[in-house]
Amino acid sequence: MVSKPMTSRSIWRLALLISGCGTAASTRTPAPATGQVDLVVIGADIRTMDPAHPHAEALAIRGGVIVAVGDKAEIEKLDAKRVIDARGATVTPGLIDAHCHLYGLGVDNDSVSVRALGSEEETVKVVGLAAQGRPAGEWLLGRGWDQNRWPGQQFPTKASLDAVVGDRPVVLRRVDGHASWVSSKALELAGITKSTPDPAGGKILRDAKGEPTGVLIDNAGDLVDAKMPAATPAIRERRIRAAARQAVAAGITGVHEMGIDDATAEVYAKLAAGNELPLRVHAFLAGDPTRLDRLARPPAPPIGRFEMRGVKFFADGALGSRGARLYEPYVDDPKNSGLWVTEPGQLSAGVEAAVSHGWQVAIHAIGDAGVGAVLDAYLAAQRAHPGDHRLRIEHTQVIAPPDIARMVAARAIASMQPTHATSDMPWAEQRVGAKRIAGAYAWRTMLDRKIPLAAGSDFPVEDVAPLLGIYAAVTRQDAKGNPAGGWYPSQKLTLDEAIAAFTSGAAYAEGHETTRGMIAVGRAADLTIFDRALAPDRTLLDTHVDYTVVDGQVVFQRQAAR
Repeated sequence: MVSKPMTSRSIWRLALLISGCGTAASTRTPAPATGQVDLVVIGADIRTMDPAHPHAEALAIRGGVIVAVGDKAEIEKLDAKRVIDARGATVTPGLIDAHCHLYGLGVDNDSVSVRALGSEEETVKVVGLAAQGRPAGEWLLGRGWDQNRWPGQQFPTKASLDAVVGDRPVVLRRVDGHASWVSSKALELAGITKSTPDPAGGKILRDAKGEPTGVLIDNAGDLVDAKMPAATPAIRERRIRAAARQAVAAGITGVHEMGIDDATAEVYAKLAAGNELPLRVHAFLAGDPTRLDRLARPPAPPIGRFEMRGVKFFADGALGSRGARLYEPYVDDPKNSGLWVTEPGQLSAGVEAAVSHGWQVAIHAIGDAGVGAVLDAYLAAQRAHPGDHRLRIEHTQVIAPPDIARMVAARAIASMQPTHATSDMPWAEQRVGAKRIAGAYAWRTMLDRKIPLAAGSDFPVEDVAPLLGIYAAVTRQDAKGNPAGGWYPSQKLTLDEAIAAFTSGAAYAEGHETTRGMIAVGRAADLTIFDRALAPDRTLLDTHVDYTVVDGQVVFQRQAAR
């Protein structure tokens, strides 16, 4: 194309950029983009997430940065190396999954999937088939079982596993990762017997005689995990590469990697240094409240698309395994109020250690008492260290009404996963009752109180595709359209609010709201380009991602894309 003059009327945001810097020169006055650009997208329904200019038709990218946003007729005059005609399809800022386990997805790919199976018997049959041909004694790992899908909704036992795997250690993670179903051999290797006490923050389920049943809740699973062979760096790299390919194919340009160890972080850093990460990874160290000395080392500087300057702790467990900590007992288990995976005093000490050494803190809290304990710790940290620390509550799944005001006071971010609501809605109210369910999965409540909202999926607990989360947020329905009108529909989000939670809200939650999460001049050129215009209805489930763009580079293109 031949470059032509551009009018200030039709191009509402342009800037001269310093080559290679990645941001607009703050001392320069905006002016028309000059010279050749790398990529132009035209004919698009661009939802910019920029409140001043929420919609546009076209944009241009040079050097990994957006240099023009505006009307198709003017931007298509630019001399571009590549042009994508979106033909009316929606373009958003690159979608960011604000809570997921990218390395965990890689592990899941290496494991036996027992997801969505309808009974304990069906599950062990899949395990038995997977064990065939594997060396005797080799650990067999799997994930995805959910007793809430089974007749009677009872937890499984080691006996059914032993019948099909014989003398083999087997560890099957529950779908939410907060319980493990293990074989007798795994219990033996871990030294778990009738006399083994429940560890702090965990529970060994037992039969009427006190014998372990084979189900380990929350921290009890660590007893078995400690005996499993560690993955080599080569295995970790293979898992990260495979998971990253899945993520960008779903339109994800960045993830908040929730809870990895230093060995995995080293592999991420190596890949990033070699420019071999196709997406951005904002990682959180898996925090150990008994070893706070690790936090005395300040976070390392970012390397390419990887940074780890956050730490993640756990307050409690999950609703599905009744480990989420509640102020009052479970309605369907009146003697149980859940678990403290980390005691509140330890949690406060961990937050203090992290904040005082410059770490961002994210804490898993699902039950209302878990959320309350996190707020205690955050309010204390804010008093001791006033400032904008971007403190996060991961899941914020059930919150008591009085704690909403405390969440505002703590300046805490609600990091929530819309698909958890539609996955849990068949049984969640049975767990907590009609009164508490009003404060559950309450995205609208958060926005109405101006609590920052960042959305994710928690994959591999849920599916990778952010479109599923956007659909859940705007409909509060499952894929079949149930229930009619949506589950507690007053908590629905608009389409733009849902997209914002996966873009500008997620960018804010990682501290990069001035460079990412919005389509505007000077922002990083991260884009998700769909195959049609998005609408707040079931068509979201039929929508595909045509292109994923990171730093102006097309890192994924669907084969059928125009």
